[in-house]
Amino acid sequence: MRETILVVDDERDIVRLLEYNLLEENFKVATALTGQDALKLASETRPDLIILDLMLPGIDGREVCKTLKRQPETDHIPIIILSAKASEVDRVIGFELGCDDYVVKPFNTRELILRVKAILRRMNPPDDTSEVIQIADLTINTAKHQVRLSGEIVDLTPTEFKLLVYLIRRKDRVQTREVLLNQVWGLSEDEVDTRTVDTHVRRLRQKLGHLDYTIKTVRSLGYIFKPPASGLVGGPGYKFEDEEEEEELANVEPLGDQT
Repeated sequence: MRETILVVDDERDIVRLLEYNLLEENFKVATALTGQDALKLASETRPDLIILDLMLPGIDGREVCKTLKRQPETDHIPIIILSAKASEVDRVIGFELGCDDYVVKPFNTRELILRVKAILRRMNPPDDTSEVIQIADLTINTAKHQVRLSGEIVDLTPTEFKLLVYLIRRKDRVQTREVLLNQVWGLSEDEVDTRTVDTHVRRLRQKLGHLDYTIKTVRSLGYIFKPPASGLVGGPGYKFEDEEEEEELANVEPLGDQT
């Protein structure tokens, strides 16, 4: 099935350029020149991915992104922000809004399309990588890119899904923010602030409901996934920093192999 890409930019030349190249790659393409049209098209067509400019007339790209991430029918759609704003602060804001990638103008069209394909691959892995992970009443189907909590579907963005699976597959091992940024986002700390990781972990915890405690913050290091039945293990000097309480660890497993 051909995937649909929604291109949102007020510069017609950019829209035409991306539309042409995406069609050449066998994608379906919908286009919008304003934020209002983008929201309407996203709701009507349910695209597989959105390429979103920030500087839009009327409703700007930030508001479009916020609105899409607030609505259950569109909050799972991956978004690549396309912007002339290149500062680290702008990138951090973009990721905090919930985007899955941030590309700065002027951009390389081929590279952008490769990023589109990479995100879509994360959402739809090949069947031979099928795996069902069961932790308490949390069920994760990696082939279907589906998460269920107590039988109910949990809507995760592609990045949130990849982050959760990455942490679970390395349960009981501390993962630094830098490692997570590299392995989940494909970025380095020189490209974007590590606080981006904190923002996504916070949102992931909110969506995990009563299992939010399974993702622990390890002070000055990063995060660790602790399955409900595994107990608390740690090492001297390491502390969990949860929002309501802090627990000293006794035997944290060494960082070891992070890949």
